Amino acid sequence: MPADITASAPPRTLHPLIERLVAVAPATLLEPPAFDAWAGEPGAALLVFTEDPVVYRETLDLAVIVPELAKAMPGRFRTGVLLPAAARALAARYGFRRWPALVLLKDGQYVGAIDGLREWQVYLDELAALLEAQPTRPPSIGIAVAAEGAAGRGCH
Repeated sequence: MPADITASAPPRTLHPLIERLVAVAPATLLEPPAFDAWAGEPGAALLVFTEDPVVYRETLDLAVIVPELAKAMPGRFRTGVLLPAAARALAARYGFRRWPALVLLKDGQYVGAIDGLREWQVYLDELAALLEAQPTRPPSIGIAVAAEGAAGRGCH
């Protein structure tokens, strides 16, 4: 990987469980300027969208779960971590509805998301299914669009 994409060491302001995720998974800390280059590399990439663990305590649960997923499926994906500011900046691209979230990409293209917390077997099953799935269009964030005029009364 190009050196400008990876962080040499996690900043000291990280929660210890996030530091562990980066070290054990292993995972790359990602920032928006380098995100597209990292995400576009060949193969499957699991993105971890974190949020402030004080507000979303589930973020810390996910920080423990992701290294275990990497262990359960060795070599199947590389892992990237988006800290809260970067996660918020990029979340709209992928249309997930709950924090924290995992997003799977293949060759930079969206495959699917697992948002919120799940039971262990559900993570294993959903991630295995995503790893076998083909890329698709990310879901929208649900903004309603209405046409004006008589022709815009409906689409059917």
